[in-house]
Amino acid sequence: MIEELIRRTAAEDDDAIEELCEIADADPQRLAPYQGLLLDLDVLWPAKLYRAAGADVVRQVIEQIDGGRTPNRLNHLLLILAHCAHPLAESAMRRWSTQPPAGADELHVGALSYALEGGWTIGPGDSRRGLCGDTAHRWVIRETPRRADGPTCPWCASPLWVAADLDTAEPAIEAALTHAGWSGRLVIETCHFCACYTTLYSRVTPAGSATWWAGNTRPSYLSDAAEPEDPPALLPVLGPALPNPYQASAWNRGGSTLGGRPDWIQDAEHADCPGCGQPMDYVGLIGGADLDDFGEGAYYLHLHQPCGFAAVSYQQS
Repeated sequence: MIEELIRRTAAEDDDAIEELCEIADADPQRLAPYQGLLLDLDVLWPAKLYRAAGADVVRQVIEQIDGGRTPNRLNHLLLILAHCAHPLAESAMRRWSTQPPAGADELHVGALSYALEGGWTIGPGDSRRGLCGDTAHRWVIRETPRRADGPTCPWCASPLWVAADLDTAEPAIEAALTHAGWSGRLVIETCHFCACYTTLYSRVTPAGSATWWAGNTRPSYLSDAAEPEDPPALLPVLGPALPNPYQASAWNRGGSTLGGRPDWIQDAEHADCPGCGQPMDYVGLIGGADLDDFGEGAYYLHLHQPCGFAAVSYQQS
């Protein structure tokens, strides 16, 4: 069945591509025996099909890039290496960051920056750092009373929205935030309206405080005439554990997820910490479809424990 899907995908069958993506999200290892066939048939996208790529396939991808014969495919090949996150891929991407391969001059970012698409980066100490956790839980959206006297957005005067209220005293939450190094209560508060136009940061502490960061920069295209809007009277609460980290959905109802890997609508957009400039850790995703019957897009929650910053970004198609 999988071999047939791959051959249909090579023939640009959209239904087959969707089925393969569902397999890659449900159980990446099911595609492991077919990685060579994917490569042989030039099925290079979506890159998440290669999450389970082993050393042999990774070497073939590296050899294609080093050979320089198909620089027009470089973007897709680097995405494959980022998603598989194999040590051989990391080593090659480090090398290409100082010795760019053929076609690199046509890329928008350097080779090593592609690591963000796979949820990892190289930290200041030159060591690899994962930005996402391996544990994920469904976020169940519950109604919650709106605060009558809570803080408001300095830009549009809308009441701020508590997008997450987490406490690592709960073992499941502790596990979901282990990669971020957070211990204690974490409240992420944002403007649900203005976050749709720019990444918004807040100062957070393990005591559960959350404060709008004074350094947030209002986009010039955000109208001064924006009227205050009530935020969703909704709060995500911990739901059942998910079988793997790839179950988030930015599109479907029930796709909101704590932990695991984000489902980016556009390119990967791990917020940069305003304190140190490093990519922040991914906390979770709240899908627009879970907030409103006609909702779209998704809010992405980020955290950088060493500097005490949280962030909320938004993407839509």
